[in-house]
This record gives sequence, structure tokens and C-alpha cells, in this order.
Amino acid sequence: MRESFKKKIIEVCNKKIEAKGNNVGLSFYAFFANKNDDPELLMEVAKWWIWENKLDHFEKALKIRDMVKNEN
Repeated sequence: MRESFKKKIIEVCNKKIEAKGNNVGLSFYAFFANKNDDPELLMEVAKWWIWENKLDHFEKALKIRDMVKNEN
């Protein structure tokens, strides 16, 4: 996954955790606008989320943030 998007995921997770606490969950779509303006990026992240990590639609923001931070 692109480094620039990893940074965005971490930022979004941090904001949600700060606003709603450690148990806040996020959907895959929390990181995208409500329109499909970059289908290549959407598929790249979907592959990471669904195929590589077998995550559910909603996951804890802490879990996602830590997974992204710990990725090589």
C-alpha cells in the first residue's frame, strides 16, 4: 500500500480514537470520499484490507492503526 495512504489511515484512526475513544470502530470506507475518484487506490486498499489481512467490514481503529504502523 502507498506510503502516502498509510499516513492518511494513521491520521484518520488517530482522529477517531481521540474523538470517540479506544473502542471506536471504522469501516473500510472511512478513509475515502463518498465518490470513486481513484479506483486504483480503492482496489489497492481493498486488497490490503480484505484479501491480505482478511479484516471484517468494521474493525477497531487501534487495530488498523497499529497494523499500518507495523507494516514493512
